[in-house]
Amino acid sequence: MRRPLLLEGEPGVGKTEVGRTLARALGAELIRLQCYEGIDASQALYEWDYARQLLYARLLQSEDADPDATVDQLYGPRFLQERPVLAAVRAGARAVLLVDELDRADDEFEAFLLEALSDSAVTIPEIGRVGSEDGSRPAVVITSNRTRELHDALKRRCLYHWIDYPDPVREAEIIRLRVPAASDRLARSVATA
Repeated sequence: MRRPLLLEGEPGVGKTEVGRTLARALGAELIRLQCYEGIDASQALYEWDYARQLLYARLLQSEDADPDATVDQLYGPRFLQERPVLAAVRAGARAVLLVDELDRADDEFEAFLLEALSDSAVTIPEIGRVGSEDGSRPAVVITSNRTRELHDALKRRCLYHWIDYPDPVREAEIIRLRVPAASDRLARSVATA
């Protein structure tokens, strides 16, 4: 998929399950980013493992290491903690990035995510530009419960689909598929409850 899939609908209609199913169908790793109020770029992209960096710096000090080499080592891959967006960008087509409940995040995070996904690469100041080795992009599924309106710029760049509740007959079919031991009567009863 060249464009992200944006799924909106009421809670519980199966938006998240679409991301899981797509990952299974593609034989790809599902990488999930659960959005919430206050999430920021560092929680979605990467963080440095400062505690390990500090311990390593002290070790290097005791060995009288070259200061330039020390900086390069301290800000190298061994101390980088990948978060979901970076992990998906690096995995490329071997991953499906599920950005769940984007409507819970603020406008600033939505803008950041739009930029990161459009490039399918991330620039880490200490390392440089990072993307997948083969230049491929991950499939991206974004879900929203519509607790707030997402920006038109995001919607224009996505394939949009509204998911509604299934009718009782279809819901009973889904129940029987997911719980084969459920009787027809039980499935219909649950679907119409």
